[in-house]
Amino acid sequence: MSLNPGTKDLWFIPLGGCGEIGMNLNLYGHAGQWLMVDCGVTFEKMSNGLNRVEMPDPLFISNRSEQLCGLIATHAHEDHIGAIAHLWPQLRCPIYTTPFTAQVLLRKLRQKGIDAPVHIVSTTDRVSIGPFDIRWIPITHSTPETCALLIETEAGRVLHTADWKLDAAPIVGPAIDHNDFLNAGKQGIDAIVCDSTNAPQSGHSVSEGELFEGLLKTVQEAKGRVVVACFASNVARLQTLANVAHVSGRYLGMLGRSLVNMASCARAAGYLDQYFRPESPRDIGYLPAADVLLLATGSQGEPRAALQCLALDTHPDISLEPGDTVIFSAKTIPGNETDVERLVSQLEARQIRVVQADQSDRALHASGHPYADELQQMYQWVLPRTAIPVHGESWHMKCNARIAKASDVPFTLEGLNGDCFDIVNSRVKRSAVPVGRLWFNEDKQTLNKVVAC
Repeated sequence: MSLNPGTKDLWFIPLGGCGEIGMNLNLYGHAGQWLMVDCGVTFEKMSNGLNRVEMPDPLFISNRSEQLCGLIATHAHEDHIGAIAHLWPQLRCPIYTTPFTAQVLLRKLRQKGIDAPVHIVSTTDRVSIGPFDIRWIPITHSTPETCALLIETEAGRVLHTADWKLDAAPIVGPAIDHNDFLNAGKQGIDAIVCDSTNAPQSGHSVSEGELFEGLLKTVQEAKGRVVVACFASNVARLQTLANVAHVSGRYLGMLGRSLVNMASCARAAGYLDQYFRPESPRDIGYLPAADVLLLATGSQGEPRAALQCLALDTHPDISLEPGDTVIFSAKTIPGNETDVERLVSQLEARQIRVVQADQSDRALHASGHPYADELQQMYQWVLPRTAIPVHGESWHMKCNARIAKASDVPFTLEGLNGDCFDIVNSRVKRSAVPVGRLWFNEDKQTLNKVVAC
């Protein structure tokens, strides 16, 4: 196989995120040009307990940067946009994304002094990028303005789902419109490149809209301060917790730089406009404990996050006391169990009540990824000729492939980073291009190759 796609070719090549969680980087090839979809990082735990930022090695496409016609960022999560500021000098292509994601991305680019061309599109736009005709389709996820992409070429049509779920009450942004996907299916979809993260989970994911009651009851039961640990990028959760603070009569506060930054980006894009009026941490520390609801970073036990400082009583503005409550409104990501358990033990040793979403009979967290019934529904709407599972480890993708087959999808193609998926002919060329990882040295501000042991 030549590494230069012709006018009759439509190729999909993942350089990251296929056979692993995070670090998503996808390439589509057609008529001698390439389109990149997402460019993210992952956080690798080192022996010193700290996380190292790692990202896909873009060698294959950076060697062909003159053929790279654009980069689309589907949404604002780090595993989809976190590597752009690090790798753009090797790519030097225009970037396309929606207003909220642009707010987050532009801050990252400016911090590194990069003046990349960022084109802002709406969630229903159609744009031609080289030989690719792109239609953005709104889809629900745990951060605003996440979009699936309908990618059309002379050789074929692909639906790239990005991360998604089916949520009738997403709190922030519109609910998913199934007609968008039914209509795409009626036009004919040669392949769907689809999120596999929760494919092993049976049933349907919890709606973001279902969390208010459980979180409110848990906060109302608490006697002292309440700290809720959640992912900073989950803007809908921030809005829900602002609503909880309003109804429960508590002052809202935020602890953690990433929370403050994400809230600022959300407000600049027109979100968090109701009840979201956080007090300064310095001021909130003087308020009666029973009147305080704090949002904090550190739900995964990160050693430098706000929640860890609270557990060790080293936070400069807030000191927790016996009888206060910490709610983990987040799922423990596989690999972080030991860190979270240590953090919980530190809190409980100081007689601080801990409530974990993983162990509660109330709905305190909602995943942003589709369970098995949602995947089946998507396949039935779109009716693709071929399903290509991505965004997951091998067992996640195998579960997704089984669901596709059970949904009467004629072909499923399973592969890994570096494989070339020939969408026109429904076949895979294994290890077609070189792949690897780079890691970012914060002290030296350099990128280094990850050397396999």
